Amino acid sequence: MKERKVAILRIEGTNCEEESLLAFRRLGVKAEYVHLKQFLGIDFEKKDLFDYQCIFIPGGFSSGDYVRAGAIFAARMKALMKDVREYVRNGYAMVGICNGFQVLIEMGLLPGINGISEKPEACLAVNDSCRFECRPTLLRHENVCLLTSKIKKGEVLLIPSAHMEGKVVFPQEKEDEFLQKMEENGQIVFRYVDKNGRIAGYPWNPNGSISNIAGMCNPEGNVLGMMPHPERAFHPWQQIYWGKGDGKAIFESIVEYVKQV
Repeated sequence: MKERKVAILRIEGTNCEEESLLAFRRLGVKAEYVHLKQFLGIDFEKKDLFDYQCIFIPGGFSSGDYVRAGAIFAARMKALMKDVREYVRNGYAMVGICNGFQVLIEMGLLPGINGISEKPEACLAVNDSCRFECRPTLLRHENVCLLTSKIKKGEVLLIPSAHMEGKVVFPQEKEDEFLQKMEENGQIVFRYVDKNGRIAGYPWNPNGSISNIAGMCNPEGNVLGMMPHPERAFHPWQQIYWGKGDGKAIFESIVEYVKQV
């Protein structure tokens, strides 16, 4: 595992990177911070994307979330898109949590129904409540992807959410088409549910996301994005009622995949 490396990618405004870094290190993986400028070779010695088996983009408010949440981060990543495309095609893992999910959407990596798109195929819009929602959320594991293999299908996890723009929306004229294809591909990984494990509206779905989507992957399963924060539920003491630390299974799944890359 010492040969396996995870890059916690950050720029100004990212947060939760410390919790994410420590989660991977707890599981025996060599995780390290990498500023985007290091991959671009700006002001720092250049680092190689392919030296890492997983690129993990944490939450936060990158570049102040100006324009749209994650849009500036994604725009700055465009200089790396040739390498990113090859990286994903070669089966390496990319994970985005909250703001990181927004970045993956803006980059066209998700949902990626027909491959990586030149323009975003979806958007994470302002919550229906028009306010920042910070609350525990229950997620039903709808489909097992390469990066969630340690979680049983149908299992419900308690993972906290904290975001202003988490509502998954598709182009209105393509909503039905996209949802059907994502269902067929097994791309809807997590859905918001109530305490009985059933699809429900607010406050169980904190943002009004279409089809209660809380997390998705690309068709190949090696790119995962989700709005809730598993790094904030890694340890039992991080959860209400001292649960089992539901977020840990997500990191364990990523690590299990990284072992094989």
